[in-house]
Amino acid sequence: MNFARYWILLVCPLFAAADWPQFRGPAGDGHGSARNLPATWSETKNVAWKTAIPGKGWSSPVLVADKLYLTTAAPLDPGSASRGELSLRGLCLDAATGKILWDKEVFRQDAGAPAIHTKNSHASPTPLVTGGRLYVHFGHQGTACLDPAGNILWQNRKNAYEPVHGNGCSPILVDGLLIFSCDGATNPYVVALRAANGQEAWRFSRPGDPPKKFSFCTATLIEVDGQKQVICPAAGVINALDPASGREIWRVTTEGYSVIPKPIFGQGLVLLSTGYDAPEFVAIRPTGRGDVTNSHVAWTAQRGAPHTPSPLLVGDEVYLVSDKGVATCLDVKTGREHWQKRVVGNYSSSPVFADGKIYIQSEEGPAVVIAPSKEFTKLADAGFQERTLASYAVGDDCLFIRTEKNLYRVQGW
Repeated sequence: MNFARYWILLVCPLFAAADWPQFRGPAGDGHGSARNLPATWSETKNVAWKTAIPGKGWSSPVLVADKLYLTTAAPLDPGSASRGELSLRGLCLDAATGKILWDKEVFRQDAGAPAIHTKNSHASPTPLVTGGRLYVHFGHQGTACLDPAGNILWQNRKNAYEPVHGNGCSPILVDGLLIFSCDGATNPYVVALRAANGQEAWRFSRPGDPPKKFSFCTATLIEVDGQKQVICPAAGVINALDPASGREIWRVTTEGYSVIPKPIFGQGLVLLSTGYDAPEFVAIRPTGRGDVTNSHVAWTAQRGAPHTPSPLLVGDEVYLVSDKGVATCLDVKTGREHWQKRVVGNYSSSPVFADGKIYIQSEEGPAVVIAPSKEFTKLADAGFQERTLASYAVGDDCLFIRTEKNLYRVQGW
């Protein structure tokens, strides 16, 4: 097979090497081009700055032009959080100093909002920055576009749906369209909003009738034989859509639900987990049309498939980290297991690859740094003693790490 025909696409315009403009980085695959990153850190080691972040949010930080952006859900008064009243906000920080440059309310969440999972927040989707615009998303609460000073350019609250456990899917940008899933308790769908004004361009209703319909998966853009495809997994199905029209290109049916890990693409294969209860890790050839469940699934693996962390592809190996702390390395072409190793803690954050190292962040605070290799090779232990569910942003020579209460710049000098 000629793999030169297959490309994973940047879902934003080209950025400087230091930019990390969306969930999982410039190409949405967890890869950064940084050099001289630290292999270890702690509260007292390799911390350039630490800034307290108001409210609560598990959106990952993004970095563009030496500015950091993230979202949070802050109480209006000491008792408002218990009533469900929250200010849904966007923040901008100076990446060099950690100073908060602005902190603006985007939406107001009223009392009686649906309950969320204990591991979730009301500000979990990661922002996206491109073309001098900041796009923030709060799931069923709404989507908005801000300028670099934090002024709201447009808002869209028309995609309200009944969430289960809260929100989580982050938007991607494709040819002027913000694309994200709205997979709630009933009638799950994928929607595209025009980035210029927030108006709906198309909507795709999920096929099938799985018993549990909710999911939280961020889509991935690929190109196959000159045709762009948006890969959108959900409960019971993996849909590949035409980003211009929202029409389905192909689908694979599955048994999972509450799908969270973002798909990746390499060696001509779409790679992803199928969700709860017993996830499979699936490799699909994205060259078919219609229902390709029985014809285009190249291989599957059950051992170590994650419920939450996204997979990471480095060279010919794909690395998985399960929620319970089992790391696995598979051959991407065959699914053959090279190694499997338990690492400390539980995991929600997605691993990243930069400076020749793979960084794996636990929920409890400690992190593990390993080498990309067919043999398990731990390079270092690192981390803070503070709960951490967000994924990293990677700068030129630093990592930006969001914990439950703070944002850190970790740097090796």
